[in-house]
Amino acid sequence: MSQAALREALVRPGSLWSSVTVVDRTGSTNADLGAGAREGTREGAVLVAESQFAGRGRLGRLWSAPPRSGLTFSVLLRPDVPVGRQGWLPLLFGLAAATAVSRVSGVDVRLKWPNDLLAGERKLAGVLAERVDRSVVVGMGLNVTLRREELPVERAISLALAGATCTDRGELLVAVLRELAVRYREWVAADGDAEACGLRAAYLASSATVGQEVRVELPGERVLVGQATSVDRAGRLIVRADGEDHPLSVGDVVHVRAVS
Repeated sequence: MSQAALREALVRPGSLWSSVTVVDRTGSTNADLGAGAREGTREGAVLVAESQFAGRGRLGRLWSAPPRSGLTFSVLLRPDVPVGRQGWLPLLFGLAAATAVSRVSGVDVRLKWPNDLLAGERKLAGVLAERVDRSVVVGMGLNVTLRREELPVERAISLALAGATCTDRGELLVAVLRELAVRYREWVAADGDAEACGLRAAYLASSATVGQEVRVELPGERVLVGQATSVDRAGRLIVRADGEDHPLSVGDVVHVRAVS
């Protein structure tokens, strides 16, 4: 990807995006931007890696892909909203990414709570948000042109395998970041109120989880089976089981899967 072209498209007066850096190889874009956050890097910094060898998902799971086969990047944000509402940030990021990727690629991308993008029932991308002091670093790894034998897990897919009409990673990145900037600024302007800015309604409309019978793995090898009925104003998944509603935060859940 061309760093100069990305900067020209994204770094402009009044833009959320303050810098775009493209590196050939790194361990983790989230870790690198996290270090930058501690050193005073401005909000809106974007770090893109052509190859990442120590990428991480939720619960410390490792993630990697062949060079230039995916879109791997992180952004640094400093949301001026109450901490109790910042749990919406990874969901907001996922919604923006799903919306933009669908528009550019022609693939119907849906959201699996809390942080996965799906094409059909297969994982297309994952999102990881990490707090660093008063900042939040959010990263995404999107499978773009991986062949089936290169996919990191069995139930994964790439845009190419899903029949995308466009797999240009630069075009996809610009679209995602522009959509993210709009959603993020609306959310911040609403003081993080996902209901007031329309974020919750838009997320529910794109959810592949809500309305499904789900099996939720919880810490301590506990399991909850029920129907995912909603995502509440705090971004928690509501699962109804045995006549009772169970609000689940990201930190409470190991894994959510649809019951076939």
